[in-house]
Amino acid sequence: MLQIVEDLHPEPSQAHDRYLQPKQAQRRRPTLYEDLLGDAIERTFAAGVHDLAGLVESLNRQGTTTPSGEPWTEANYGPVMAEMSR
Repeated sequence: MLQIVEDLHPEPSQAHDRYLQPKQAQRRRPTLYEDLLGDAIERTFAAGVHDLAGLVESLNRQGTTTPSGEPWTEANYGPVMAEMSR
Protein backbone atom coordinates (compact mmCIF):
# COMPACT_ATOMS: atom_id res chain seq x y z
CA MET A 1 0.00 0.00 0.00
CA LEU A 2 1.27 3.48 -0.87
CA GLN A 3 0.40 6.46 1.27
CA ILE A 4 1.11 10.05 0.28
CA VAL A 5 2.18 12.27 3.15
CA GLU A 6 0.48 15.66 2.92
CA ASP A 7 3.22 17.58 4.74
CA LEU A 8 5.83 18.29 2.07
CA HIS A 9 8.53 18.82 4.71
CA PRO A 10 7.78 16.45 7.60
CA GLU A 11 9.93 16.42 10.68
CA PRO A 12 12.45 13.55 10.59
CA SER A 13 10.55 11.71 13.32
CA GLN A 14 7.38 11.80 11.17
CA ALA A 15 9.07 10.64 7.97
CA HIS A 16 8.68 6.93 7.50
CA ASP A 17 10.62 5.47 4.60
CA ARG A 18 7.66 3.49 3.25
CA TYR A 19 5.64 6.68 2.61
CA LEU A 20 5.97 8.64 -0.59
CA GLN A 21 7.18 12.15 0.09
CA PRO A 22 7.07 14.17 -3.15
CA LYS A 23 9.97 16.41 -2.10
CA GLN A 24 11.86 13.90 0.00
CA ALA A 25 15.30 14.87 -1.33
CA GLN A 26 14.97 18.52 -0.36
CA ARG A 27 17.03 19.79 2.55
CA ARG A 28 15.31 23.19 2.51
CA ARG A 29 12.50 24.98 0.76
CA PRO A 30 13.35 26.12 -2.78
CA THR A 31 14.24 29.75 -3.37
CA LEU A 32 12.19 31.94 -5.71
CA TYR A 33 14.93 31.53 -8.33
CA GLU A 34 14.76 27.72 -8.02
CA ASP A 35 10.97 27.77 -8.30
CA LEU A 36 11.10 29.90 -11.45
CA LEU A 37 13.87 27.76 -12.96
CA GLY A 38 11.85 24.63 -12.21
CA ASP A 39 8.82 26.17 -13.92
CA ALA A 40 10.92 26.97 -17.00
CA ILE A 41 12.28 23.41 -17.11
CA GLU A 42 8.76 21.98 -16.75
CA ARG A 43 7.49 24.20 -19.60
CA THR A 44 10.35 22.96 -21.76
CA PHE A 45 9.60 19.29 -21.07
CA ALA A 46 5.86 19.92 -21.59
CA ALA A 47 6.70 21.35 -25.02
CA GLY A 48 8.28 18.01 -25.93
CA VAL A 49 11.93 19.00 -25.55
CA HIS A 50 13.91 16.21 -23.90
CA ASP A 51 17.53 16.74 -24.96
CA LEU A 52 20.17 18.92 -23.31
CA ALA A 53 20.75 21.15 -26.34
CA GLY A 54 17.03 21.86 -26.62
CA LEU A 55 16.71 22.40 -22.87
CA VAL A 56 19.45 25.03 -22.62
CA GLU A 57 18.18 26.74 -25.79
CA SER A 58 14.69 26.90 -24.30
CA LEU A 59 15.92 28.21 -20.94
CA ASN A 60 17.83 30.98 -22.70
CA ARG A 61 14.87 31.81 -24.95
CA GLN A 62 12.67 32.11 -21.84
CA GLY A 63 15.15 34.57 -20.33
CA THR A 64 16.28 32.21 -17.59
CA THR A 65 19.94 32.52 -16.60
CA THR A 66 22.28 30.64 -14.30
CA PRO A 67 22.36 31.83 -10.67
CA SER A 68 25.37 34.00 -11.60
CA GLY A 69 23.42 35.63 -14.45
CA GLU A 70 25.12 33.85 -17.34
CA PRO A 71 23.34 32.16 -20.25
CA TRP A 72 22.84 28.41 -20.00
CA THR A 73 25.14 26.19 -22.07
CA GLU A 74 25.46 22.46 -22.46
CA ALA A 75 28.81 22.73 -20.65
CA ASN A 76 27.57 24.66 -17.60
CA TYR A 77 24.15 23.03 -17.09
CA GLY A 78 25.37 19.91 -15.27
CA PRO A 79 27.87 21.62 -12.96
CA VAL A 80 25.43 24.43 -12.09
CA MET A 81 22.62 22.00 -11.32
CA ALA A 82 24.99 19.86 -9.22
CA GLU A 83 26.06 22.93 -7.25
CA MET A 84 22.45 24.00 -6.71
CA SER A 85 21.58 20.55 -5.34
CA ARG A 86 24.05 20.86 -2.46
